Amino acid sequence: MKLTRFLAPALLLLLSACSSSQPTLKPAELLKFEPTARIDVRWQQEVGDAGLNVLTPGVTREAVFAANDRYLYRFDRDSGKQIWKIEPGFAISGGVGAGEGLVLVGSDKGVVAAFDAADGKPRWQTRVSSEVLSAPQVAGEIAVVRSGNGRIAGLNAANGERLWLYERSTPALIVRNHAGVVIRNGMVYAGFAAGRVAAIGLTKGAVIWEAAVSQPRGNTELERISDITSLPVVDDTQLCAVAFQGRLVCFDAIRGNPLWTRDLSSDKGLAMFGNFLYLTDTEGSVYALDKSTGATVWKNEQLARRAVSAPYPFGEHLLAGDFEGYLHLFSTRDGSIVARRATDGSAIPNAPSLLGEGALVQTSDGQLISISVGR
Repeated sequence: MKLTRFLAPALLLLLSACSSSQPTLKPAELLKFEPTARIDVRWQQEVGDAGLNVLTPGVTREAVFAANDRYLYRFDRDSGKQIWKIEPGFAISGGVGAGEGLVLVGSDKGVVAAFDAADGKPRWQTRVSSEVLSAPQVAGEIAVVRSGNGRIAGLNAANGERLWLYERSTPALIVRNHAGVVIRNGMVYAGFAAGRVAAIGLTKGAVIWEAAVSQPRGNTELERISDITSLPVVDDTQLCAVAFQGRLVCFDAIRGNPLWTRDLSSDKGLAMFGNFLYLTDTEGSVYALDKSTGATVWKNEQLARRAVSAPYPFGEHLLAGDFEGYLHLFSTRDGSIVARRATDGSAIPNAPSLLGEGALVQTSDGQLISISVGR
């Protein structure tokens, strides 16, 4: 049996630093500033530590669903009141996906389970080819699950039966990551090891287009890693993806033709809002880019080496978390930090999620926080 070697992003960065002659740099100290906005907590709940997994909350119009490695919860979206709590019967390693009346999670043994969103009762359970590290997604009659080996399965949302399978070869050394898939306009978009991105038809799993974001470069296996370790972002016309130790490329979302490219590396990911792209690079700098050209609008380097999450844009602001559990609010106008708030002191590994006119954050120690922005 062929074994694929995984490297977690943190370990990869450590090994890269050790192989360099440059001294290891400390995380940037937080600078004082005059706040012009306020991060308010609307409600918060404790859902528990997810262990080595990175679990993201799922949000619907009525509810928030969150998990630790043992339990799955439903909370009222507006008040944060717990509605139900269930034990799926396996260790949760991928989740939470929610939609079409279902809540979906996966296990490190390749089990995928769907539960009724209203009462938490089991609907179906099936198995995919390897561990599930990301949140399964559902759209219409199709649930889409990505396995740790890079395979993507389309399942019947009613009973879990497999309808199609997308698979491609992977390098021997890849970065272990929790990026799943994005579903939009009847297509499934995903980034892969070796810097490839693909658009797959949702209904039948047919490949619409595949393209290269980055090509492996360097003399060693570590130097040649150029995996896409985050979700691509897409709107009706444009898809953008960024690779670790690679490049940022935007494509025509329908045809796959490249529109522009620039050298930027990120293991955290992107956000798209209006005419702009926002991203956090591997050094912790936060960028705003012109979506049509890739030109830099502004860059904030004040949070260097603080393991800053991918940003979440809403209105006039941009929100991101760091490895000490601080939430940082940026002005989308010039990138200045306008507010900051501490959480539980544990890392915020993922970008905040949309929740009404505010955002939802889950820390690595399991604090689930609904926030809004005030003045």
